Amino acid sequence: MSNNAQPTLMVIDGHSLAFRAFYALPVDSFKTADGQHTNAIHGFISMMLNLLAKEKPTHLAVAFDISRFSFRTREYPDYKGTRGETPPEFIGQVPLLQDALHAMGITTVTKEDYEADDILATLAAQGSASNFKVLVVSGDRDAIQLIDDNVTLLYPSKQGVSELTRYDAVKVFERYGIQPHQYPEIAALVGETSDNLPGVPKVGEKTAVKWINEFGSLDEILRRADEIGGKVGESLREFKDNAIRNRKLNRLVNDVELPVGPTDLELHDINADAVREVFGRLEFKSLLTRVLSLSSEVVSASSSTKPAVIVASSVASLDDVVREPQPAPSAPRSQTLLDEELRAWLHRASDASPQGIGVELEIFNNTIATVGLATETETVVIPWSPVLADIQPLVDWFAGPTPKIFQGAKDQIKALFRLGVVVENLGFDTEIADWVLRPDSSKREFADLVRHYLSEIVPIPDPNQLVPDDDGLDVAGRAWFIQRLDTAIRAQMNAATLALFLEIEIPTLVTLAAMENRGVTVNKVKLESLSAELCDRAEKAKQEAFTVIGREVNLASPKQLQEVLFDQLEMPKTRATKTGYTTDATALADLQATNPHPFLGLLLEHRDVTKLKQIVETLIQAIGPDGRIHTTYGQTGTSTGRLSSANPNLQNIPIRTADGRRIREAFEVGSGFDTLVTADYSQIEMRIMAHFSEDEGLIEAFISGEDLHRFVGARVFSVAPEDVTSEMRSQVKAMSYGLAYGLSAFGLARQLGIDNSAAKKLMADYFQRFGGVRDYLRSVVEQARSQGYTETLFGRRRPFPDLASPNRVLRDNAERAALNAPMQGTAADIMKIAMVGIEQDLIALELTSQLLLQVHDELVLEVVESEREQVEKIVVERMAHAAQLRVPLDVQLGIGLNWNDAAH
Repeated sequence: MSNNAQPTLMVIDGHSLAFRAFYALPVDSFKTADGQHTNAIHGFISMMLNLLAKEKPTHLAVAFDISRFSFRTREYPDYKGTRGETPPEFIGQVPLLQDALHAMGITTVTKEDYEADDILATLAAQGSASNFKVLVVSGDRDAIQLIDDNVTLLYPSKQGVSELTRYDAVKVFERYGIQPHQYPEIAALVGETSDNLPGVPKVGEKTAVKWINEFGSLDEILRRADEIGGKVGESLREFKDNAIRNRKLNRLVNDVELPVGPTDLELHDINADAVREVFGRLEFKSLLTRVLSLSSEVVSASSSTKPAVIVASSVASLDDVVREPQPAPSAPRSQTLLDEELRAWLHRASDASPQGIGVELEIFNNTIATVGLATETETVVIPWSPVLADIQPLVDWFAGPTPKIFQGAKDQIKALFRLGVVVENLGFDTEIADWVLRPDSSKREFADLVRHYLSEIVPIPDPNQLVPDDDGLDVAGRAWFIQRLDTAIRAQMNAATLALFLEIEIPTLVTLAAMENRGVTVNKVKLESLSAELCDRAEKAKQEAFTVIGREVNLASPKQLQEVLFDQLEMPKTRATKTGYTTDATALADLQATNPHPFLGLLLEHRDVTKLKQIVETLIQAIGPDGRIHTTYGQTGTSTGRLSSANPNLQNIPIRTADGRRIREAFEVGSGFDTLVTADYSQIEMRIMAHFSEDEGLIEAFISGEDLHRFVGARVFSVAPEDVTSEMRSQVKAMSYGLAYGLSAFGLARQLGIDNSAAKKLMADYFQRFGGVRDYLRSVVEQARSQGYTETLFGRRRPFPDLASPNRVLRDNAERAALNAPMQGTAADIMKIAMVGIEQDLIALELTSQLLLQVHDELVLEVVESEREQVEKIVVERMAHAAQLRVPLDVQLGIGLNWNDAAH
């Protein structure tokens, strides 16, 4: 590089590219001997080498998020709230990736309370001001706002970065018809699904661009909103706060205080020894050779500014790292049909496809646009009409006997139901079926299923672009692939798995769709009052905490808390981390128990109250125009089979606290109904334990109807049941439930506050009298190690490959999870069977009463008084007989005008 040449700064969004690498490479093909997944690391480094060889930067930094929480989540708790849980195979790869980058002499940057995007924005602004040529590599569309004369965005248009779209100001205008700084204003109006930022309903990309070009800015659009007519104008005026909030949150911070600046990021020599050590741990042989070959060239180079990773003339692309599946074949050419032509096709296709017809709906703003149908050889498109008589053949077919095959059926069934169309005979859902077969992996998109089961690649639009470069498959094409996936997935199911899927999961899906559409009535006034009170309590705790230490600090800042707790207050150190000592909730609660301090107590109180306030505010925001909350149930959100809840999450409402009870008091019986009825299984997992273990003592306890923990306590402590003290009962209860989760003597001692020897004796006495439990728990792990999976009473399998891992930590974690998997999974299956049976009975008997919620092991129904006795009988019968166990399933009912009063 000559002295007067313009330097090039490349800044990379680490998490963005790591995630793309993770999904681009097969997880099972990149795993070390001790069980550590490495596909994201391998793919990221390969992609980065390819990038650097092509772009030849002189300065480089990779930015990472510290966590999902930042100043944006404090402003708007639901920010990015719809993003799923991090795939377990991805967890742990980022720190190892950072180690590899450091060994290669590449700087990584993080900043507490900010996102990686803010770091990119800051470095890009500094680099541009210092006359660097700046290349921003990011898969986040918000980065478009960073583009200026010196800043270019390299945007991955597909999984990986082997193909990039180069965005400069000209390209942005050509693509969107706006200037780069206006892009976030378009996104503010339209909304950003990936960040869970709803926009202005009825405002699409074209409308937003038109307004920006007409009025000049979002501020001017909002100031002159009264000039915009029609329904879209009404929507703008009603939902302008959405746009204001979105613009505030999607504005990237470009003046973050960072430990490095552009000039500090010059590329230097690779540390060959460090690279060998890190890559050796990761078992990267070919990648190690590639990187070290670059290192030897750099060592002999005379200029220290010559970047290590640029001297190679060529670098393998991601496609060279792993052989990809073949491009998918084209779907049959679709035909558009209506009226009698459609009726004739449906009749012929239904007879020719007894297994089912693929279905895909195209939905915009909660309105169906088109419907795609497909058999093995044909595809059809039906334009949707709001006048159902115009598409009567399709309406009749949805209600008819032909099996329907969907991908993600629940949302589509709900959309049809809202428009007055009932779907009968749901035959298959490829998303649910894939999860039944592979429950331990994260939720997969449609293209992932095609890749896995058909070994084909389908074109997919980029979700991070307002107007994608690739439109992907049309609605009929997707229906055709869905129909093919049905056949491919069925072929991998054994008889028990297929029965579980068709007899439990499919009926559960239909039931959940109905429950989500119904929602539950919530008293907004009560929640707003509680929110205000919680806000006051949080502020009071904060101010009192400041008084104790004599100054103000950020109570959400781990760094500042470390300084207060361990330097100023000189409290005992917690577990060491890379950034000091942990300040997580568990560690601080333990610290307060052993070394109580007023500041720590107030800090924990502030955290608890703040968390509750966020829960309450999320509930308030979720109340719909009908006064009801319509939560979304996740059927594939756990590996055990249990349901999850989101938007809002109703499972994180505290049950046993006064504040939790006040939250539940706001969930009320709706208009037209007289009461809520709750139904709960009593000690269901312990009853399943008794069934599986065949332990005579446990079985006797449940059959006798005595208090379980008092009965067990009498046996363990060799006293009469009436002489079992509260302390004895608590110890036995902790033991009984803890054993199923792999509780050790050390863990039991810590939980009960007793010494290890006492805990060991308690466990020995327990197993002496309940040997069947000990033998069963041993057999579960051994059977899982032998078979590779655990199995529920109904055939639900959960794989545990880490049971064979040489890594002790992974192996121990797998053993603990395997212990409880059959019981948790069986409990989930039983609840689903009961719930489906109740729903079907209420419909068959044409009752007005309806099922509303399923939370943990509890059901909530909305009941008309004249039907109450009948409903209670249905509930008890269905729940008590959902499974035939060696012990009875005990059902407890509660009645009340709100959820708390109906508790039992």
